[in-house]
Amino acid sequence: MKKFLVMLLVLSLVMTAFVGCAKKEEPVKTEEPAKTEEPAKTEEPAAAEPVVETPDFTVGLVTDVGGIDDKSFNQGTWEGIVRFAEDTGVKTKYLQSASDADYNPNLATFSDEELDLIVAPGFLFADAMSEVAGNFPDQKYLIIDSVVGDRPNLVSAVFAENEGSFLTGVAAALKADEAGKDTVGFIGGMDFDLIQKFEAGFEAGVAAVNPDMKVLIEYAGSFSDTQIGQTLAAKMFDQGAYIIYHAAGGTGNGLIKEAKDRRTNGEDVWAIGVDRDQYADGIYDGDNSAVLTSMMKRVDVAAYDVAAKTLAGEFPGGEVLVYSLANDGVGIPAENPNLSDEIVNTVNEYKTKVISGEIEVPVLPNRLK
Repeated sequence: MKKFLVMLLVLSLVMTAFVGCAKKEEPVKTEEPAKTEEPAKTEEPAAAEPVVETPDFTVGLVTDVGGIDDKSFNQGTWEGIVRFAEDTGVKTKYLQSASDADYNPNLATFSDEELDLIVAPGFLFADAMSEVAGNFPDQKYLIIDSVVGDRPNLVSAVFAENEGSFLTGVAAALKADEAGKDTVGFIGGMDFDLIQKFEAGFEAGVAAVNPDMKVLIEYAGSFSDTQIGQTLAAKMFDQGAYIIYHAAGGTGNGLIKEAKDRRTNGEDVWAIGVDRDQYADGIYDGDNSAVLTSMMKRVDVAAYDVAAKTLAGEFPGGEVLVYSLANDGVGIPAENPNLSDEIVNTVNEYKTKVISGEIEVPVLPNRLK
């Protein structure tokens, strides 16, 4: 019996050890804090496109008698205003003048409307602008191509037309020499100091290349008579002019038409445009153009520049802004399909000399010296 009890105890110890080996001791559990319920997530809206507010700003242009599409001074100025509007979202307006008598009332109409900037392209506005700017001292104005008094509400933008015209004279003389020709021409709109600067620069450029080359000079007495422009051009081409440069606004369109007609008929003659790149105006027979090059008088840059300053609250009232070769206010187009690379390179060499002061371009033509 005693032996049986000992065997039972041993068996009990063995079983306890076996169970202890089979069961692993679990770590003491710590109480986790109660979870708080997170609010349901709502879908965030997609990020909205930034809203660009259109400035409450209007630029108005009053044209001279040449109209908004004169392919010259008015059109070039309007193109600058339109480009500014496309870049900034401002509004634009224009009024066309049928005669000189419309300048004052048209300027006054826009002034009554309190436009943010009123632009008048051309010296023909000088008297009207002086009067209207005096009557509306809080209105901001820009006059292009003339200096009108010292008024804090008026900016004057002028150009070194003689410098840009000098380059067209160089180009004309080089092209004429290349073709074995000895005569070129110039047609002005009206014979006074501003247009005389074009004449002076052109003939100086011609003389810089070939002092023996002849320069024919004619004045139309108008900036808006296409027929007179064509008649004068025909006369000068018949007199031997190989290339004619014009500073005559809409009148110069007559020159371009005459050059196109003659080239269509196989005659080797050329026109040089003004104020803006008039290459497209000379297109004939497919994609050929009768326009050799153009004197870019960057009225578009002046209009854009002053409009931008005004919108930024930096209207340069009372200042006279000068646009020259040095600041690309005048010059020939970047692309000149009818000029060889050699001629363009030579023109640019002369440009550098003018900017450096090595060449001083006159403002008075030879006939008036």
